[in-house]
Amino acid sequence: MKKLLITGFDPFGGESVNPSWEAVKLLPDQIGGYEIHKLQIPTVFGLAPRTVLEKAAEIQPDVIISVGQAGTRAAVTPERIGINIRDARIADNAGISPKDEFIVPGGPDGLFSTLPVKAMIAAIQAAGLPGAVSNTAGTFVCNDVLYSLLHHYAGTHVRCGFIHVPWLPQQGTPSLPLEDTVKALEAAVSAL
Repeated sequence: MKKLLITGFDPFGGESVNPSWEAVKLLPDQIGGYEIHKLQIPTVFGLAPRTVLEKAAEIQPDVIISVGQAGTRAAVTPERIGINIRDARIADNAGISPKDEFIVPGGPDGLFSTLPVKAMIAAIQAAGLPGAVSNTAGTFVCNDVLYSLLHHYAGTHVRCGFIHVPWLPQQGTPSLPLEDTVKALEAAVSAL
């Protein structure tokens, strides 16, 4: 059976909850032909991707999907590309707030997800849930993780990508109920 490492973030920006981790931890231990390994990661530049890479070195996954919160979005949005920049509008959970800093100095400007983004969106929509492509993972820790993973695993068999999910209803609007976010992530994984 293949292995999938899926991660969600701890709360940040004054929130008491992060829908990415709340949904990830409720996923079943197997989806399709994948054994699911779940990991909560810190909303901290540099440390978040290192935490994923350390766990990946331990379990040797075939696929890595990181999931993050995008409070302004109404749909579950697989990301198409990660960009080589850290530029924070708010500090991360360690108080770090980089401006115009490269993630990998000398690295490519952008790296495309190696996941089947459009197929994942189609599967989310087929499950009756809102799904859409996103062409920006922002410049905060989510993008830091996406770009770092894509750069690290470039040219290998390990496929990597990122999915943003909306807020939970108690966080504001737009939002998506937790059970719907879980179903959307299951659908996305089923499209691998």
